[in-house]
Amino acid sequence: MIVEKNKVISLSYELTDSENATKAIETLTKESPLQFIFGNGSMLPEFEKNIGNLKTGDKFEFMLKPEDAYGAVDEKAIVDLPIEIFMADGKIREDLLQLGNTIPMKDANGNHINGIVVEIGDNSVSMDFNHPMAGSSLYFKGEIVNIREATNEELQHGHIHHENHDCGGCSSCG
Repeated sequence: MIVEKNKVISLSYELTDSENATKAIETLTKESPLQFIFGNGSMLPEFEKNIGNLKTGDKFEFMLKPEDAYGAVDEKAIVDLPIEIFMADGKIREDLLQLGNTIPMKDANGNHINGIVVEIGDNSVSMDFNHPMAGSSLYFKGEIVNIREATNEELQHGHIHHENHDCGGCSSCG
């Protein structure tokens, strides 16, 4: 079986920011692999392009440039917000307002987004809403662990189901 559309792919990998990096950003093992339905839009298109047509046991190694991953850092995604929105009961939430802290928020349309605190002023807080890996090259080195047919239910729901899957918590299965 090969990696192709509507197959459930399990793979292990180490992600670094360059070929010779000594510190991994993320490591997924054969015992706890990444699993996804290939070709349904859940992965970066260039990531899928690099593993397409591989077989179980095949190894891979490739780099995605920022424009093929999470894009360049967008300066417009770094915004100043009034410090009042970080207050509760008239006091600033100091547990939230720490440099480098990631705070879950909602945009004007009600979409959930994460912002990183980059500066705290007297009247405003500068938040970075770029993806944490924006501006970074991503270097993947790994192996295809398993390939199987996706079930009709998985294809309908758009995600894989594990043996003890309970869809009660997901919006497409609830």
